[in-house]
Formats: sequence, C-alpha cells, structure tokens
Amino acid sequence: MSADLSGSRILSGTPRAQPHRPHAHRVWVWSAALLAAAIFAVDTFTPLDIAVAVFYVIVIHIAAGASRRKYLVNTALGCGILTVLSYIIVHGDAEPGQPLIRCVVSLSAIGITSALALRNHAVESTLREQANLLELTHDAIFVRDANNTITYWNRAAEQLYGWPREEAIGRSVDDLLQTRFPAPRDEIRAALLRQGTWEGELIHTTRSGARVVAASRWALQRDKDGKPIGVLENNTDITAATEAREELHQAQSALAHAARVATLGELSASIAHEVNQPLAAIITNSEAALRWMGRKEPDLGEAADALKRVIKDGERASEVIQRIRALTRKNEQKRTRLDLNAVIEESLALVQREIAGHQIVLTLDLAADLPAVEADRIQLQQVLINLLLNAVQAMDAVAPETRRLSLRTFADENKPHETKMACLAIADSGPGFDADNAAKLFSAFFTTKPAGMGMGLSICRSIVEAAGGRIWATRNDGAGATFHVTLPPSTSPGREAA
Repeated sequence: MSADLSGSRILSGTPRAQPHRPHAHRVWVWSAALLAAAIFAVDTFTPLDIAVAVFYVIVIHIAAGASRRKYLVNTALGCGILTVLSYIIVHGDAEPGQPLIRCVVSLSAIGITSALALRNHAVESTLREQANLLELTHDAIFVRDANNTITYWNRAAEQLYGWPREEAIGRSVDDLLQTRFPAPRDEIRAALLRQGTWEGELIHTTRSGARVVAASRWALQRDKDGKPIGVLENNTDITAATEAREELHQAQSALAHAARVATLGELSASIAHEVNQPLAAIITNSEAALRWMGRKEPDLGEAADALKRVIKDGERASEVIQRIRALTRKNEQKRTRLDLNAVIEESLALVQREIAGHQIVLTLDLAADLPAVEADRIQLQQVLINLLLNAVQAMDAVAPETRRLSLRTFADENKPHETKMACLAIADSGPGFDADNAAKLFSAFFTTKPAGMGMGLSICRSIVEAAGGRIWATRNDGAGATFHVTLPPSTSPGREAA
C-alpha cells in the first residue's frame, strides 16, 4: 500500500486511538501462525519444484495489518527462519543448485516485502499521529473529495455541528450544513482552483437548526497529475463575535442618530430661517400673481412667471424639510456613490445662519476634479455639520474681526489617478488645542467644552473609518486648528447619487 493511500485511509476513517482487544489479537496470531505452518508444511513435505516460501509474504501482509512494528519484525524473522529451516531439512545434504536459488529468491521476497511494509507502517504511524492532532484542535476540520462528499470529520466538527462522524462521512457537505456563501459558489470554486486556497465567512446550519457563522479556510489537494482530488476545510466559529459586531454597529447607529437629533436642536434657528425664506418668497410671489391677474387687462405672462417662482420656492422648502427629516430618521447605514462637494453644499445650507450669526468669514475652495466617494449620505452630512459647528463654537473665544473659516476639498496628488483620495480640510481661527490633548480629541467622552458630552468627534471618527477613510486634526501655524478628512474613491459604477 502506498503512502498516499495510507493517508487517505487514515483521514477517511477515524483517527482516534482504538483500545487493544485481546480477542482480535488472538485471531491475528492464530491466522498468521496457521498460514505460516501450512506454507512450511507444503515447502518441506511436498515434492514441488517451486519457491513455495515466497508465499510467506502473505503472512507478512497479515502482520502489517496489526499496526504494530514489533509484530511485523518478529513475523519477518520467523518467516525467514522457516524458509532456511525447510531448505536445510529437504536439501541440506544436496549440492547447491536450483533449491538454493529458490531459497534465496524466497528470502529476498520476504526481505523486500518486510522493508516495504515497515516503511509503509512508519508512514501510516506518522500520518496517524498528524491526524490525531486534528482531534485536539478547537476548529471544525473536515475533508471532502472532488464530488463534495465528506471523507473526514474531526471531533470539533461533531461538537460544532451536532453530526456524529458516522452520519457525516459520505454526505454532501453543502446538503448536510445548508451552506450559505458570501459569493456565487462557482466564483468561489474558480478562485480555489486558481489559487489553491480560499478564505471567507460562511453561514452553516447545525443539526438542531441553529445558525453558525464560520471563518472558513480551504486548501486544495491535487494528485500527481495536478488534478483536484479533495479539499481540507478549517472552520472557526465566530458566531458570537459576529453577533457582538452587529450589536456594536446597532449601538453606534443609535448613538449617531441621537447626536444628529441633538445637533438639529442646536440648529433650530438656522432650520427655521431656511424654511421661512422660501415660505416668505412663496407668499410674495403668490400676491404678485394675484395682482397681475387682478388688473383690468390681466397680464397672464407676468402671473405665470410669478407662479413658476412659487413652484420653485415650494420645491426649495420641500428639499430643506426632506434634509431635516433624513437627519432625524433612524435608518440603517446605506452606502452610495456620492459627490463630496454636493454633500458639503447641502450641509452648509443648514449651518449658514450659524456662520453668519457669529460674524464668521467663510472661504470655500471646492476642487472640480474631486473623485466620487462611497459613504452614507446622512452620516457624512452629520460629520460635516459636526465639524463646522465645532469650528463655529471654537471661534466664540476670539474677536469677531479675526474669525475665519476655510473649507477646502482636493484630490490627494500623492496617489496615482486610480487610487486618488478625496480630501477635505476645515480650518478655523479659534484658539486651537493643546498638544497634550491632540491624541484625545477623537476619544469618547473627551471634551474641552463646559457643556459638551465628548461624543461628537468620536462619532465622526467611527463614521469616517466605517467608510474606509481617516480623520485627524492638526494645529495651525498661526491661530486655530484644521480638521482633515480623507475618503477612498468609490468603486461603484454609475453617476453620483442625487
């Protein structure tokens, strides 16, 4: 038996150590002894002119099946002694000739068979020890052949999925575990064949019907011709970690929603102004339309123009209300392809009155070639509004004539065009921050405001990092501080979301 077949046999069966059974041992001893005695009798007491002793190799094969090295060695020595003894009894007084040649051939066959059996035994022992190690791991490990049929199933797999080894082996793994893949099955198989390995998260169903999320690692086994013959699959149970991650995401979303509602409270005056402006324009244009139509000779053209302005102002008021409703709505994060400049302009519309009320001079420098980003629109607006309000409130401590707010977007020129980052810098002329506090700015519950909660910048960091970006702050050479945001370019095709 070859080493490869031995390994397959070990992994396909059970590698658990089996207790030694005296009855089975006695059966093996008597079978080998009776066969050896029969061969010795035929070789010694029959006039056959053939190398009968060659049949001792069958006895050696029986000994090899006992899986004990000492039995195999003792049996080989015994067969060799019986071969020589039979030659001495029958041909001891004769001249060397064909009987001696047959004796040497038999001894050679016994020696070669014994050496191969010992080597095979050593390989099996090594593979068995390695297979036994798979029983000690906490990961669920199983082997499936080219037809997706399970050929090996370790103890951890029994414990995780609830299927005993005897019931799992021979079943299709996808049918047994009702596997749900993160991508089409054909794509995963193609990647496995191309790379020889695959990693990803799978969702399995246990025997009791419970859901298990597993971090799965596959390794492809090929034969000497390169043909796939099996897959070793190693699954780590990450169900608890996944549930904790989902709960954390929900908690972060709830906290971000609460912060948005609190921010809207601070912006109540700005919101009222933003809504009142188009409403006042609607009233003015409606009155104008009535005047044009109330003339002795109604000017329908002027009336129509006034009504068009009414419609335009109504749409403007509707857009303001929609933005406010979106900020108060508690929805799951929805990442879309966005124009960062457009999101900035929407956010500025809500804080414009705050900026003007604090006598702050605003400077805008929005790059025309800014790459599109992929993020949640509402949460990105929350980041911008929070940073802008922080800058506005920080400048309360300086004289009105020195209050400057600069907002600039640009593409990171240090990257090739395909991977350019969309960058945003918000600089103020306030008092800045101490060097000792630089590392704490984005920590939860850290604040320099007397009435602050210390959650705004922490939430901003969570939102930006969830979008694959980065946020940090630097002190200006003069007065104030600059907050920087970088976001990776969107990989989604199509136009930016409106």
